[in-house]
Amino acid sequence: MYKYKIKENKAKKFHDERIMVFDDLESRLDNIKKLIRQSKIETIKYYRENPESFAVVKPTDLIGDYIKDIETLLNPEEWKIQKKYSNQ
Repeated sequence: MYKYKIKENKAKKFHDERIMVFDDLESRLDNIKKLIRQSKIETIKYYRENPESFAVVKPTDLIGDYIKDIETLLNPEEWKIQKKYSNQ
């Protein structure tokens, strides 16, 4: 009985820590939204000042790829598809 309680407490602690990570992730995403807005403003300003420029001011393609990866990781349907192909 005693050993079970110790394992139960360890599991609860583990679960609580895993759930708390979501709060941190949400906070970081809020910060990323602000950074994206600022980057858009900087890009608009740069292109207005340099109308002939083809410079990439911010790496939007790379950022988009990272966001797509995050969406894939969080989408249960994508996990089912990946699991299906990894078992073949």
